[in-house]
Amino acid sequence: MRGLAGDTVVVDSYAPLLFWEDPFPVPAYAYPREDVRTDLLRPGSEPESRHPFYGPHGPVSEWFDLQTEGGRTLRNAAWIHDDPALTDHIVFSWEPGLLDRWLEEDEEVSGHPRDPHARVDALPSSRHVTVRLGGVVLAESSGPVLLFETGLPTRYYLPREDVDLGTLTARAHRTHCPYKGDAEEYWDAPGVEGVAWSYSRPYPAVAAIAGRIAFYNELVDITVDGHDRT
Repeated sequence: MRGLAGDTVVVDSYAPLLFWEDPFPVPAYAYPREDVRTDLLRPGSEPESRHPFYGPHGPVSEWFDLQTEGGRTLRNAAWIHDDPALTDHIVFSWEPGLLDRWLEEDEEVSGHPRDPHARVDALPSSRHVTVRLGGVVLAESSGPVLLFETGLPTRYYLPREDVDLGTLTARAHRTHCPYKGDAEEYWDAPGVEGVAWSYSRPYPAVAAIAGRIAFYNELVDITVDGHDRT
């Protein structure tokens, strides 16, 4: 794992420690001190409020600001947990606007570290998938890619030509998934916002979904080979 501020490698580690803070479901990395540019760290102080997602979720023994080689000061960019198992490790925030890039080997990751216990598989299928909303058919396909992701419903990524885009309205929205990449296209349906999305350049592990359109099972009626899958 490597973390960069501008072109400066702030942390570069072959042995990051992945840990979870109860009850927060997303993991974080703690890095051995010798893998961190500690010369760039300055004593910090407890922020008035911690970020609900990117901040620590347990007691902290020491806070750090990061003084970049370009002259920026990144407040509360790192900390040490008040936990004996993490005493000799430093944790960095993945909050946007602090460190600029995180790399897992040479692949960029953002949002949060990937959970090795979570699996994402994208499998081509010949199942017949129909998507309806209020009785109106939005999409129908016998060539979906089924995406299986730990803890989430199966998502059905359909060829664009099998989606009735005339029933949908494009919206300016973008999201990021550490496992799939950037969803750069979103659509609304009558009375339902953000009902569908597409990844134009997904990560290699799920390349089969590129350019295809998926719908939120929770917002539409989906049948697969005639069986309800909502």
